[in-house]
Amino acid sequence: MNKVRLGIVGIGNMGRSHFNNWLKGAMPEIEVTAVCDIDESKFAYIREKVPDMPCFVNAGDMFRSGLLDAALIATPHYIHPDLAKDAMEAGLHVMSEKPAGVYTKQVRELIDFTKTSDKTYAIMFNQRTNCVYRKMKELIDSGKYGEMKRVSWIITDWFRTQQYYDSGAWRATWSGEGGGVMLNQCPHQLDLWQWLCGMPSKIRAFCHEGKWHDIEVEDDVTIYAEYANGATGTFITTTGDCPGTNRLEITLDRAKLLCDNSMPGDGRAALWIYELEKSTKDVIQNSPDGFARVEGAWRQVETDGENPQHVGVMNAFAAHILRGEPLVAEGKEGINGLMISNAAFLSSWLDKTVDLPVDEDLYWDMLQDKIKHSRRQKTVRESTETDLSGTY
Repeated sequence: MNKVRLGIVGIGNMGRSHFNNWLKGAMPEIEVTAVCDIDESKFAYIREKVPDMPCFVNAGDMFRSGLLDAALIATPHYIHPDLAKDAMEAGLHVMSEKPAGVYTKQVRELIDFTKTSDKTYAIMFNQRTNCVYRKMKELIDSGKYGEMKRVSWIITDWFRTQQYYDSGAWRATWSGEGGGVMLNQCPHQLDLWQWLCGMPSKIRAFCHEGKWHDIEVEDDVTIYAEYANGATGTFITTTGDCPGTNRLEITLDRAKLLCDNSMPGDGRAALWIYELEKSTKDVIQNSPDGFARVEGAWRQVETDGENPQHVGVMNAFAAHILRGEPLVAEGKEGINGLMISNAAFLSSWLDKTVDLPVDEDLYWDMLQDKIKHSRRQKTVRESTETDLSGTY
């Protein structure tokens, strides 16, 4: 096998984007050999580009057609884990779009299942390919600047109108999407947060539902996090601000890392570091001067400039299947960012601080109550004519 035969499940915005990347020749070790969607009208675009492309309305049929080595899942959130399991049971490798699922209990069951399979399960955390975030992780993991003391991410450049939310019945509903800005816009940032800084031990959050839009899910969120080493963090996001901000600060014992792409310019984020000459912890404890300062200076950090995004993740996926090369993100890592969002919801609903790992059964029960009172009364599962795994 010199190419991975890929089937795409879901020909919406993301599914079509992956298809177009393949058409452009950006994924040389992948051959798209089939697509699937319950909406047959979407096949017109595919067949305009590739007239003889096999198109399926049933994912199970495509998985078991013999045409594939791997499946890429780009469907509504709730059914990502079910489709991943179905594909792996059919002997296929799986790449799932984010998020891994809507609730950690479901994703944990999938992760347990993948341990029984020899097939690859990967997740589309394409922001991990960004040279700025890769360099930040390299600097943090080096240990040169000591332990993290504080992290703050203001990510409010997700401005959306009411028409955006009205454009699909599944959007911004508990039954159709399972959440709002945290489940739709922020999975990449929540993943990066834990990838760079590790998982927090406690979460206190305020998730305002329908604050800026006529929706039932959250569109304005503030999260406060505590870490086992005493560090703290904040994560602020919304779809109601314009202009928005995307500013990530990570304070270490001997440095501060800053990534901010919300200032005037070409829109590309640059990475800056303020390097201190001494340990802040040492100066705090030992300086005889009550107003002592720690000398240091700002400098821009050089990166390799590479940011291949979705194409980079897919090419790494193919290389892993063909030659055992590293993935950008293993599928099992998808539970971490989801754990943070689940904990944030639970904290807000209970109006108290919650510990991580989150109480998965309690979260499940409270989510079901949200779904019960959702504007969209049918879930994705209930809306389909057949079993979920055989629909998309």
